[in-house]
Amino acid sequence: MLAVLIFAITLVFVIWQPRGLGIGWSAMAGAMVALACGVVNWGDVAIVWDIVWDATFTFVALIIISLILDEAGFFAWAALHIARWGNGRGRLLFPLVIMLGAVISAFFANDGAALLLTPIVLAILTRLEFSPKSALAFIIATGFVADSTSLPLVISNLVNIVSANFFDISFARYAQVMVPVDMVSLLATLLVLWLYFRRDIPSHYDLNRLEKPGNAIRDRQVFYAAFPIIAILLVALFVTAHWHTPISLIMGAAALTLIAIAGRWFSARHSHVISLTHVFKHAPWQIVLFSLGMYLVVYGLGQAWLTHWASGILAMLATQGQVVATIGTGFAAALLASIMNNMPATLIGALAIDQVHVTPLIQQLMVYANVIGNDLGPKFTPIGSLATLLWLHVLASKDHKISWGQYMKIGIVITTPVLFFTLLALAIWLPLISAP
Repeated sequence: MLAVLIFAITLVFVIWQPRGLGIGWSAMAGAMVALACGVVNWGDVAIVWDIVWDATFTFVALIIISLILDEAGFFAWAALHIARWGNGRGRLLFPLVIMLGAVISAFFANDGAALLLTPIVLAILTRLEFSPKSALAFIIATGFVADSTSLPLVISNLVNIVSANFFDISFARYAQVMVPVDMVSLLATLLVLWLYFRRDIPSHYDLNRLEKPGNAIRDRQVFYAAFPIIAILLVALFVTAHWHTPISLIMGAAALTLIAIAGRWFSARHSHVISLTHVFKHAPWQIVLFSLGMYLVVYGLGQAWLTHWASGILAMLATQGQVVATIGTGFAAALLASIMNNMPATLIGALAIDQVHVTPLIQQLMVYANVIGNDLGPKFTPIGSLATLLWLHVLASKDHKISWGQYMKIGIVITTPVLFFTLLALAIWLPLISAP
């Protein structure tokens, strides 16, 4: 009960963030209380840090890359091109915006897609003078697709990185399994969002209201460097997967390269355009404290009873066959994530899967189902992920406030079918590529 109480209070403080405490210090405060009360010990600190350090620094590097590209105008340029490709037809623009969100989510993580693309889409919608109902359709689509298509690569979501590291899944193997599954998730997302918002999507919009995409580029050196850097980065991630190189080292090198270009470190004649001080100020440094602090609190909760309880449920699901085990694990992870946040839910799921005695194939299905559940499941509630809370905060700051009740009404209806079909795709695809 003490472990449950400490976790509950910590989660409240993480969401509330009183007096500007931030998510990091709120989580660390909970960890300190857990240590003081004996729920966890100093030996557990080393265990948890070994689980989260690579994922945490990979995420920080990825967001720094995203922030620099955003400052350079990269995402605004892409969004304006998408708006022009819509050719004045709202019913074409809607799926194009969703696909843009899917691409950004795959390469720049769900947080980057939700937090960086949303303000740009809002600015375009305002310029096109869309009605509030029409704007809401695009806003929800942008936020939802950021999570529902954050499956394909290890770097697409912090959940993916933690899970891949915990179960020693290579970058290449992860992509082999999840890229096709992510395509199903994207198709399901397109279909469900279209059915839900089809009456609110405008038939036409005025292309003359849009500025030229080239005008959005603020730093051309960074902009043109982005394409080869991203290509080299992906090749490096696949090649080094065989050597078990920490992903954070590769992502860190890419971030440092982009920082050097943005800061004009090798060009004394030209002053920099992008403020690196601004970028570093807005980088998610508190996620380092949050990862260690929150995971320590959850590790203590898991040791107390939650991991044993979760492994019992998984063992029961495993007796029902591959499809039931996959879908059941995914929905169980999703429900847990929607209640306690997807990052702690990911750890509980991983620890439980590691303890349950099942066949190697069932275990693999459960591992990937846990990832899917924790990537998509947070969309059930606003507290399911920090990205959603930050996304809602960004919308409120732009005078587009969405209440928790309104969010959950939409989130449950949209998430449930997408989650089901994505898990079903996993249950069909993984056995095919794992067959001897």
